[in-house]
Amino acid sequence: MKKKTLTCIAAVMTALSLLAGCGNESPAAPAATAEATVTEAAEEPVQEEPAKEEPAKEEPAQEEVKAEEPEASAAAKSMKDRSGNEIEVPAEVKTIVSMAPSITRVLIDLGLADQIVCSDTNTQASYGSELSADVLYMDMMAPDLEKLVALAPDIIFTSGMSSKDGVDAFATVREAGICVADIPSSTSLEAIKEDLIFIGTCIGKESEGKKLADEMQADLDKISAIAATIPEEEKKTVLFELFTPSADYPTIYTAGPGTYINEMLETAGAINIAKDEASQWPALTEEAAVGADPQVILTADMYTPDVINTILKMQGWENVTAIKNGAVYQLNADEVNQPNHHVIDALWDMAESIYPEYFGEEAALKPAA
Repeated sequence: MKKKTLTCIAAVMTALSLLAGCGNESPAAPAATAEATVTEAAEEPVQEEPAKEEPAKEEPAQEEVKAEEPEASAAAKSMKDRSGNEIEVPAEVKTIVSMAPSITRVLIDLGLADQIVCSDTNTQASYGSELSADVLYMDMMAPDLEKLVALAPDIIFTSGMSSKDGVDAFATVREAGICVADIPSSTSLEAIKEDLIFIGTCIGKESEGKKLADEMQADLDKISAIAATIPEEEKKTVLFELFTPSADYPTIYTAGPGTYINEMLETAGAINIAKDEASQWPALTEEAAVGADPQVILTADMYTPDVINTILKMQGWENVTAIKNGAVYQLNADEVNQPNHHVIDALWDMAESIYPEYFGEEAALKPAA
């Protein structure tokens, strides 16, 4: 297990406050080391040939000297990115930079893995095996702007992780004439659907992006319909945790109001014990979590070995309902922490774990009403 340090946790919470879907982009994801390098091609100046004297020629008629005009290229698309910035998207996108795993996953699913020339190190950790071997990887918090300009991609997708405190980290890249499309990590399921359509529109696959959004909605409708059949008295309280508390770091980071994770829990018919907290990503003490007595615990912890048994054996938690009933389940961190269409996969897992009798295999065994 990679030892969690206070520095790591502070960095994670900074990421969560920006909500860049960083879990590899995951809330606790360590940046994978990237040693890939690229050779920056220097532009060689054009050598002008010395002027040669030529004999005077009779000026031909105007129509004979008129140069043939090149065919007009398709116009760039003027639009606003998800941050509201005016951008000019090239009519044809052939090379792409993605600075967030949540965005990279969408591009891969849209069949554009081979067009990604550069990405972030968290993408490398999660999806590096699905990208070309020569992809350049950068720290999303400190991208190498000179190398980005040298790559001259058609578009760069950013998540906001690279720009903090109102400072545009990609200002020099924009000044170089490269399209930078920012997609702040969305906090609602509806906004995630809009992200999918936006990405598709930028890369000439608007219908495909809309299809992903429509498929998301279809699943949400199915889950909501099932959840609506759960009686109020059967609704369960849930603790969603990003880290497993330990003796050194007993704080429990969770998802509170104004997050799509809270919305997912509600869609599944569950009650988030952190729904009334003051912040989106509250830090709960163990005492507060135990006092809430959750009936189910869902964890996105990828770093604690045998995390479920670790949670079940935590001292002081013996009387928590979820512990007594063994109702502790691990979620895929990439799916739940990265705001894209795969949150639906995590949502199904949530629903089946919390209410197997309504969403899982047990539901198929129930007699028809």
